[in-house]
Amino acid sequence: MNTIPLIQSILGLLAGIALIVLLTARFRVHAFFALLLASILTGGILGLPVTEIIGSIKTGIGNIIGSLGLLIILGTTLGLILEHSGSTTVLANYVLRRTGTGRSAMAMNIIGYLVGMPIFCDSGFIVLSGLNKALARRSGIPMIVMASSLATGLYAVHCLMPPHPGITAATGTIHAETGKVMLYGLLIAIPAAASGYFWSVFAGRRIAVTVSNDQVATETIAKGPSVLMSILPVAIPILLIAIRSLSSLEVTHPSPFLQLISILGIPEVALSTGILLALTQLKSNMSTILQEGAEKAAGILIIIGGGGAFGAILAKADIGSHIAQNQSIAAMGLLLPFLVTTLLKTAQGSSTVAVIAAAAIMQPLLPVMGLDSANGRIICVLAMGAGSMMISHTNDAYFWVISKFSGLEIKEMLRVYSTGSIVMGIISVTCVYLLSLLLPAL
Repeated sequence: MNTIPLIQSILGLLAGIALIVLLTARFRVHAFFALLLASILTGGILGLPVTEIIGSIKTGIGNIIGSLGLLIILGTTLGLILEHSGSTTVLANYVLRRTGTGRSAMAMNIIGYLVGMPIFCDSGFIVLSGLNKALARRSGIPMIVMASSLATGLYAVHCLMPPHPGITAATGTIHAETGKVMLYGLLIAIPAAASGYFWSVFAGRRIAVTVSNDQVATETIAKGPSVLMSILPVAIPILLIAIRSLSSLEVTHPSPFLQLISILGIPEVALSTGILLALTQLKSNMSTILQEGAEKAAGILIIIGGGGAFGAILAKADIGSHIAQNQSIAAMGLLLPFLVTTLLKTAQGSSTVAVIAAAAIMQPLLPVMGLDSANGRIICVLAMGAGSMMISHTNDAYFWVISKFSGLEIKEMLRVYSTGSIVMGIISVTCVYLLSLLLPAL
């Protein structure tokens, strides 16, 4: 029986969210400490004993890191290896040769989508910014169009596809199947990235051509992996995970082949396969890069752990039981996780923090929303991923990475890229809704 009154539960939830937004957006406090302090504040408002608050925080951190830690570490490491081996530049050059300089903006959007699978959006943009500047100069396309096209391609997969940290953490919190979230997220990211490109062209068509005066990197590299070896470390893991997710493995006596697919398609095993393939193309500094991958992953895991702690405290509020009979909330379905994540993203800037906090809020509400099923959980996670896209503006670190490395003014960024993130979010949640109509039949 729930002993915490509704008003007290809602007050604790709102106070926790407000503190996260205030600390991260206004005072630039690290997300982990913001989430930790929000957990303590919420627990205090709920009237929980200090020992129970601390115990819940420790349990929440342990559970989420235990379930996602290996996936995050492997995904981060794979991205760094591909970056240092030159595979990302090889893929960029290959796409450009296929599309031509006249379609440079489209090419950069496609490149962003491909490179963004294993590499975080901010890192991917920094790596490709020199190529982007060179193409803007050669093609005469406005820099804002080029930058926004690349940025939205990277952003689409960052928000919708594991092993990126936010969507991965949400998948673990909601207990959705990682393989299917990855597969469907990858598919939905295609129209999301395309809508970002078309909007960039439309909104930036009247803006003057500008290219930063910084040194422009050339779009070629002396030597690098072949195109095949550049794409295989990304394609093979995705293929293995997809085959495992779509295969019917629940048979009485599975064949050795099905058993092998079942093992190789486990996300952690699949990513390890990609790392082994990528390492064959790494000529030096292997130990340094592996150390960098572990250290970068540690920073991400700390934030995810804070989200787990916040979620464990929110579970004590048992808000779901209070509003189980509320028909207006039940009728919202997937719109509720989308809107909650959108509000958090717009208010505090980080897509990762927004989707982690939203997952903690949504998990107990799954039965109320009619999403407490295997497919329903997938839909909920993807809806939150769509919400975490919008609205990217001046409180988002990625916004400033794009602006700084492209030499763009804030007003140009707001007019083209920020509005583009709204378009991407709406297109994505529409695709998630359509997927929700198809999933029962799949």
